[in-house]
Amino acid sequence: MDLASLVAVRSLAGIGIGVLVAQMIALRFWPKSEPTAKTLPPISILKPLCGLEPRLYESLRSFCVQDYPVYQVVFGVRDPADPAIAVVRRLQAEWPDRDLVLVVETGLIGPNAKVSNVVHIMAQARYDILVLADADIRVGTDYLRALAGPVQEAGVGVVTCLYRGVPVGGVWARIGALFIQDWFVPQVLLAHSLGSSDFAFGATIALRREVLVAIGGFEALAFMLADDYELGARSRAHGWRTVLSSYLVETTVDEPRLRDLLSHQLRWFRTIRLINPWGYTFSVVTFGLPLAVIAALWAQQALMTGLAALALILRLMLHSGVCRRLHTTRHSGLVPLADLLLCGLWVAGFLGQGVRWRGQDLRVCADGSIRANRE
Repeated sequence: MDLASLVAVRSLAGIGIGVLVAQMIALRFWPKSEPTAKTLPPISILKPLCGLEPRLYESLRSFCVQDYPVYQVVFGVRDPADPAIAVVRRLQAEWPDRDLVLVVETGLIGPNAKVSNVVHIMAQARYDILVLADADIRVGTDYLRALAGPVQEAGVGVVTCLYRGVPVGGVWARIGALFIQDWFVPQVLLAHSLGSSDFAFGATIALRREVLVAIGGFEALAFMLADDYELGARSRAHGWRTVLSSYLVETTVDEPRLRDLLSHQLRWFRTIRLINPWGYTFSVVTFGLPLAVIAALWAQQALMTGLAALALILRLMLHSGVCRRLHTTRHSGLVPLADLLLCGLWVAGFLGQGVRWRGQDLRVCADGSIRANRE
């Protein structure tokens, strides 16, 4: 390595360690709890489904047992043979007095099949407060009450929630959960503590019907891969603000094989790079431990070895702090492997514009839109 490259790696490693410290501090700045809602208007929950995901019954059931006066849950599938239908039928049989609706519609309005599903679901949504949540999300019975207050505020466009990963299966699922809680969550909290609200997560998006209409409805997102991010961005472009709720939800992490984990994360990284190339590039500083290890191996100096040791200590402290805050199990022994894998995937995210999503080979364009690779 030439001197300039060595200096660059050392500098990045030093900045990365600083970011680790900043992320630990940011854990203290969890979003404040919102005031209790003065009124509890009826809410329509939109649940697009595709396939029999792990813990699907438990996840969907959590939306059917809300401690809330009036709400409906509208489930949607695109395939009449989808096994998720049986789960919805089971829930309807268990709670015949609940407003649980199933929509089966095969039509596509764009390459984002999930958005097409949601558009069809919306035709059955009765109420003007809408909550959209992915199929693998599990919530507590107080979920709707927590969202009802902020979503009614006049200046609010979108209310969204952080989430913790609940692994199902072996080591790759646990590493996938580490990606969420140790890399994603600290980054969001750090950005939030610095005043940013440039996010919206599929784990929960709550909004009023008037906001959705103003941005062109879900139909406007049919060609976007990151439809959740785009919905939040379009809402902010109309002058509404995004609220990061203090409410924490769960997402099931099912990565039975290494290639499943890599494919999933690579799709996510490429999407982020294409919709926010500069932010993605500078996120290299969030890999404090891998950068310090690379610097130590390259320089082979006692100072850099000590820096790598410090990075490891700080990284494990961050892991411990996140686990306490999110009430998750520690997997300290997997932290170095998870960080190295994630750093490698970040590099791979610069290569190519194709992603594989639910059996489709898609090309992601510079504006975040998607096209079939054959086009």
